[in-house]
Amino acid sequence: MKRAIVLFTISLIALTIGFTALSVTNIVTLPYRAYYHFMSTDARTQIECLAENIYFEAKNEPEIGQVAVAFVTINRVKSGYFEDDICGVVKQKTRNVCQFSWWCEEKPKAISTAKALTNGSSLLYNDIRNLAVYVYANYDKLEDPSKGALFYHADYVKPKWKNMEHLTTIGRHIFYIRKDMKNWIS
Repeated sequence: MKRAIVLFTISLIALTIGFTALSVTNIVTLPYRAYYHFMSTDARTQIECLAENIYFEAKNEPEIGQVAVAFVTINRVKSGYFEDDICGVVKQKTRNVCQFSWWCEEKPKAISTAKALTNGSSLLYNDIRNLAVYVYANYDKLEDPSKGALFYHADYVKPKWKNMEHLTTIGRHIFYIRKDMKNWIS
């Protein structure tokens, strides 16, 4: 009887240690909940730029499409081919052409620079900003729905892009990588 109790106790301890080790390992790799107001000033600035880009580019898309747009924005930062922070990528122009069309349009740009979205009580924008915080904080832990894309356009736009490889379509957006930039994806 004593032997059975000892074996049971040892088994219970081993099982507990095993589950604890498994739990600690999973905690490290799982996405975590981040809070906007606990972020640094610089992080909040980058998150606002990301949220505005999602809002003006994909507010009517399904959430996965919004996440894909967020990933394209951050992918550009990480790639080394574009500006080195989110706000720089969002506001970047190449030969006087905005990389994200909304930044060249007067009304959205005025709303962005006036911070009217964050000053108001826009439920949609607040949801998108929460999504931007989540992607910003967990980018390295999440699966990229854009599949590493650095470019996209709406399905009703017909750009004359060359040297592009189609990666995926989500909602009304079609995602691409330029063939000579494929090496950035690890």
